[in-house]
Amino acid sequence: MRISAGTDTGRVRQSNQDSYAIGELPDGGAWAVVCDGMGGHAGGNVASSLAVKRISEDIKSNYRSGMKPSSVKNMLETAVVAANADVFDAALKSNELRGMGTTVVAAVCSSDLCVVAHVGDSRCYRISEEKIIQVTKDHSLVQELVDAGVITPEEAINHPRKNIITRALGTNDDIEVDFSDFFISEGDILLICTDGLTNHVSDEDIKKCFSDSNAFDYSDRLIKLANENGGSDNITAVVIVN
Repeated sequence: MRISAGTDTGRVRQSNQDSYAIGELPDGGAWAVVCDGMGGHAGGNVASSLAVKRISEDIKSNYRSGMKPSSVKNMLETAVVAANADVFDAALKSNELRGMGTTVVAAVCSSDLCVVAHVGDSRCYRISEEKIIQVTKDHSLVQELVDAGVITPEEAINHPRKNIITRALGTNDDIEVDFSDFFISEGDILLICTDGLTNHVSDEDIKKCFSDSNAFDYSDRLIKLANENGGSDNITAVVIVN
């Protein structure tokens, strides 16, 4: 597997509250963690950094070759729950950090199977030659309105309350984690990103960025396009090519 990753402050924000980590697995697979922090001047950066550190350390310590999907899911759930406790406890100890939180997407991919855990509105996509599929489902107010039939998916794209998320890591002492697992084929691409990308680049334009085989600059292309289209938020993109 080939991995391309990058993060950028964007054109408007003064600091970058996104964090990410990537790595290779002993069986030739790959893993990635992407977080988008929130909560004051310093809180978002602290929350995302704490979460990425805990989850990535747990993956590196506990993954074993040949693990079943259920075992990978349990490993990721344990890691995300531990990260939630780290962020929540840190917020309790500091008035400046109180209320901080972060989204998270954590993915573990072998040669033919991916397991993804997520909380919040950062996303994971699966891209093949034929199509782009959003694997995760946003934990957001706008997504709830779409699910309820109040607004259409097209109306959700520019909805004035699209930045309101309904679930975040670290804001409560417990956390509910959603999971997806799916088979991947040779040539399939996994994209994990924050909303600084998806708020400015459509799914179709994301897919167009993967039009050739130069995998190692995919993340740079996506970040550049998001900045060209406004860059109103921090942008992080991690790309895993099978």
